[in-house]
Amino acid sequence: MSPELISILVLVVVFVLATTRSVNMGALAFAAAFGVGTLVADLDADGIFAGFPGDLFVVLVGVTYLFAIARANGTTDWLVHAAVRLVRGRVALIPWVMFALTGALTAIGAVSPAAVAIVAPVALSFATRYSISPLLMGTMVVHGAQAGGFSPISIYGSIVNGIVEREKLPGSEVGLFLASLVANLLIAAVLFAVLGGRKLWARGAVTPEDGGGSGTGARSTGTGAGPAGTGAGAGSGAGADSGTGTAPGAKGAAPAAVAVRPGRGTGGTEDTGPRLGPARIATLAALVALVVAVLGFDLDAGLSAVTLAVVLSTAWPDDSRRAVGQIAWSTVLLICGVLTYVGVLEEMGTITWAGEGVGGIGVPLLAAVLLCYIGAIVSAFASSVGIMGALIPLAVPFLAQGEIGAVGMVAALAVSATVVDVSPFSTNGALVLAAAPDVDRDRFFRQLMIYGGIVVAAVPALVWLVLVVPGLG
Repeated sequence: MSPELISILVLVVVFVLATTRSVNMGALAFAAAFGVGTLVADLDADGIFAGFPGDLFVVLVGVTYLFAIARANGTTDWLVHAAVRLVRGRVALIPWVMFALTGALTAIGAVSPAAVAIVAPVALSFATRYSISPLLMGTMVVHGAQAGGFSPISIYGSIVNGIVEREKLPGSEVGLFLASLVANLLIAAVLFAVLGGRKLWARGAVTPEDGGGSGTGARSTGTGAGPAGTGAGAGSGAGADSGTGTAPGAKGAAPAAVAVRPGRGTGGTEDTGPRLGPARIATLAALVALVVAVLGFDLDAGLSAVTLAVVLSTAWPDDSRRAVGQIAWSTVLLICGVLTYVGVLEEMGTITWAGEGVGGIGVPLLAAVLLCYIGAIVSAFASSVGIMGALIPLAVPFLAQGEIGAVGMVAALAVSATVVDVSPFSTNGALVLAAAPDVDRDRFFRQLMIYGGIVVAAVPALVWLVLVVPGLG
């Protein structure tokens, strides 16, 4: 049995054990990376740790730390109330606002994970407060980021168009952008319909004090409220984690499949909502500074978030002590472990081995769909841009035969490799998982993994059918 095949089978075993024995998949993956790297790939410790995602580790810790402080002092609750007023109480519009916001950020040049890191914590805090499915809100944020991700001035768009030009393939910058935009917009529309969007419309307008009720004015009855305007509550110490506010018989409650815990108080006054104080004003300034640092100066999102969190912690140490315990450490272990093992696969050539095997198939149309699936599967665990950079050159030999249109094939590969970023093992999916407050993380992880599996299974075939098959020569 070849080393590459052994490494794939070990990955399957890791998934099975994590699913059936409820063991953290990241811990299993670290053990697998050590075993396969040492015994099969003949790698030393440096070779194994070469795949450790240090940048993602800092992003996950830094962003969740900063927004844990924002939840602890009530800033996210203030933002939720402001968002409700912005859309005139139409809660059903909020997922689309988040979709458009992340899409606009990536379209003008933000890296997709940076846009998700900025928007997801606020969006998911809102979802908790108003009994919106966290799966709906999180996936709308990720698909929004990918919808704008291939504009001609975006990071992804510039990279892919540069690869196309380097490989001397026919290209269409606008066609690539529209393919990703339309694909993600259609997926978002389906998600909205399936995951409770119709019930959100039926609820009509609510006030910020409704707490996710039916729109009749009933207020949240969460028990964790602290002194008015402080945002500090009982329980885990983060009383600003807005409750769902669901009352018996309230319409629009979260669907049964959604992993939302019972609500807690908002920490604001009943009539006017949370008030701005020095800590919240400083936190809002820090969030704005994060956006400016990442988008305006191209600074690392994780390091910027950690720095801002440290500044806030120095001024308000009580909030910091509560926030450190809310960093999503189990998610950090899971994601870093799995990606370290994927790094071992890359080091030993398993990814290249699979791609070259498909590229050598003599039937161009079959090779095209298989490359789309390889792009989707691998990208669910690894860098989307890296996968596109590897797969587009692999497609060159059969594209040169003229039987398949290069523009459609490149667009299909790009969509297949990025739409799966909803996977909890990708950077975007991991950020969504880590940012969700007051959820059963194990259950939310399973929901994201199942949804990611559906996307991996369905989308490559659909984009191949729509973008590649009509371009047959």
